[in-house]
Amino acid sequence: MLRSDAWLRRALAIGVTFGLIVAASGGGTPTQSPTGGASVPPGESAQPTEESKKGGTIYILTQAEEWDDIDPQRAYTGEDLAFFGGTIMRALTAYTYSEEAVTANTLTPDLATDTGTANATADEWSFTLRDGVTWEDGSDLVCEDVKYGVSRTFANDVITNGPTYAVQYLDIPSNPVTEGDDAVFLSAYYGPYNGTGQDLFDQAVVCDGNTITFHLNQPVADFNYTVTLGFSPVPDPTIHPDLPDAVDQYTLRPWSNGPYKIEEYTQGNGGHFLLTRNENWNAESDPIRPAYPDRWEVLFGIDPKVMDQRLMASQGEDAYAVMYGNVQPENLATVFVDPETPTPDFADRAVSDYDPYSRYYWIDTNKVSNVKHRQAMAAALDRDAIRANSGGDFAGALGDGVIKPNIGQDYAETGMWTGLLGQAIPDNGDPDYARQLIEESGEPMPALTWDYPQTPTRDQEAAIVVDSLGKAGIQVTANPIPPGQYYGIVFNDDQAHEFGWAGWGPDWPNASTVIAPLFTDKGGWNISRVHDQDFVDAVQDAIATLDRAEQAKKWQDLNKLAMERVYVIPTTFGLSQVLAGTKVKPIYQWAPWGSWPYAVMYVTP
Repeated sequence: MLRSDAWLRRALAIGVTFGLIVAASGGGTPTQSPTGGASVPPGESAQPTEESKKGGTIYILTQAEEWDDIDPQRAYTGEDLAFFGGTIMRALTAYTYSEEAVTANTLTPDLATDTGTANATADEWSFTLRDGVTWEDGSDLVCEDVKYGVSRTFANDVITNGPTYAVQYLDIPSNPVTEGDDAVFLSAYYGPYNGTGQDLFDQAVVCDGNTITFHLNQPVADFNYTVTLGFSPVPDPTIHPDLPDAVDQYTLRPWSNGPYKIEEYTQGNGGHFLLTRNENWNAESDPIRPAYPDRWEVLFGIDPKVMDQRLMASQGEDAYAVMYGNVQPENLATVFVDPETPTPDFADRAVSDYDPYSRYYWIDTNKVSNVKHRQAMAAALDRDAIRANSGGDFAGALGDGVIKPNIGQDYAETGMWTGLLGQAIPDNGDPDYARQLIEESGEPMPALTWDYPQTPTRDQEAAIVVDSLGKAGIQVTANPIPPGQYYGIVFNDDQAHEFGWAGWGPDWPNASTVIAPLFTDKGGWNISRVHDQDFVDAVQDAIATLDRAEQAKKWQDLNKLAMERVYVIPTTFGLSQVLAGTKVKPIYQWAPWGSWPYAVMYVTP
């Protein structure tokens, strides 16, 4: 059996794997096969040619009833980023397609001709765009389109929930306003729709022909990783008047600069999302995406249990399908021998691997402001039952923070469960100690509501949360939310409750992409609504630290401090299992997003 200590050793040995936030199950369904394939001598495997890989449809099955977001500046869920990035959205740089994690996490040029050039102090970065890149209407994608896409990140009144590294790093003053309607803007530049501070943005982001230069407010040695997120182009309306940016509506129909384009998007149970070939995509301008299938079709509203059965049977169109989610716990023993090995019947189409994500429960620190109350919640929670409900050894190891061991040097044990909260906390919780912490708080414990993206497994998890905290006298009401709507609701101050389910993986192998996003407003996620100024200042100091070993120690200390203050309750360092139909290749977990390798997938006869 896989033990926690074995998991830690293996995770550290794997090398760097990273990704993004895990929402609920994503979308999809199946289509038809291509033709081709030569006869092969007995005992030898057919190696498909580039031509034989082309054609057909790949289906994606998902429980979600819509995408969280398709907007290039708003999309921020790992599997979504992998799918959109492989089909309709390009960035200046991207990650390499490989089954090997270290290779996969290596940057490669995408829209740019190389991975970027920095000045000696790493506070200025330049990228030159490739020739021949076009939008789906055939118009040229130009430097100003990249600049315009980045500018949208600053429109915090309408462009919400996405990565905000541009706001953190570009050399534009922070917004001094703290009250009133303007408080939503994090920068003195309010974005292209308002226009306030446009001159500041134009000084920070400069186009010179097909070269774009970013002037930063501090050294950022890995800024060429930053531009993979939230820096994707959007047609500049002054250059492309026929491709207007409809602000809020762009999330439903972004313009493609990849090999596919959106043909249909119907939300809701039974809805679907259809991509067809973009006839104006120039393959010579794209070194990453071979674009094998003719179509991608995502089928929404598939019950996870039904999804498992359909893919296990792999009949008809389901033979050309992949799941956007995870194998349900009750089917793990059928599909896998152990957490590392598929059974013979599923050997070439099931994957179990350590994903990039740390699972945790965020706590709104405004609504639960007493740190002793948050510590009591952590002490009472039966983390062992939660792990068992998610698949036991198949779910991964119990976590002790938001930085996961396989990030590398930024991880260190926090001691959260071995004394950081005042005494050791057993894996199944300690309701008596939780009551003691509530008593020490000097205030009555408020009633709580736990928000979660609903699946059958998480319905059972909700019962564990309610029961285990109830044993400490903490009243909890479970609030199921449709998966595709979850993050839109929990980021809404009027709709979110006191705590809820979440998961996060680094955007690249530096904990600057974990601690800063999760616990600062500039970081762009901060569901916990953390505003402790000493913590925020320490994060900014760590970001600006160029000595990598010194920076790593600062991230370790901040992770420990966040756990001591219980901004979140960590549950597991995730291991995930996925399944595909018999006629989809290649089958592996792509390390950057912990996803299917969408850009290089194809169907077989």
